Amino acid sequence: MKIYIDYDDCLCETARYFSVLVKEMFDKDIPYEKIRYFDLDLSFKLDEKQFTEMMTKAHEPEQLLSLEETPGASCTVNRWVDEGHEISIITGRPYSAYEASRTWLDRHGLERVKLYCLNKYGRDSFYLDNDFSLELDDYYKMKFDLAVEDSPRAFKYFDHLPELKVCVYDRPWNRENELPGDNYCRCRDWKEIDNILRSQSFKV
Repeated sequence: MKIYIDYDDCLCETARYFSVLVKEMFDKDIPYEKIRYFDLDLSFKLDEKQFTEMMTKAHEPEQLLSLEETPGASCTVNRWVDEGHEISIITGRPYSAYEASRTWLDRHGLERVKLYCLNKYGRDSFYLDNDFSLELDDYYKMKFDLAVEDSPRAFKYFDHLPELKVCVYDRPWNRENELPGDNYCRCRDWKEIDNILRSQSFKV
């Protein structure tokens, strides 16, 4: 199977880190379970200047490398690779975060998976002359059988694949969102995601 996996809050606990960072930087106490919106400026009640400062700090290499792994992520993905599945990690992180993001994956035993930066949210410009950044036209040429994603704002990028099975990683900021269709299912952990893959493998 060809599998799409989002990075933040699917492979690593980015939002939990943001909660700590916002407390340290601005003395705003917004626990992880209170992060109600994918738009972090709304969730953390940050003005534009604060949001920029927070995101700049959060994307420093040492900060990205410090993120905790989501339990079960690397062992599940590695098992999929061993079984012959083709894995693409497609992140909305800016291209400037690629090297640290690649290093984090390698340190967590995921050196065999491909990593791409996709301009999902229009946050910055992307280098074109490399093999890791995707413009939307390039992304739409890719085909997937299964996707793992936490962001409701990214669901629109699956509209061109009506047969795609989408595992929505259960997070506080997506619990109030109605899932777009029957091909979407909410999963609480990587064990549930793996069970979905097992059930789909017989259909591909």
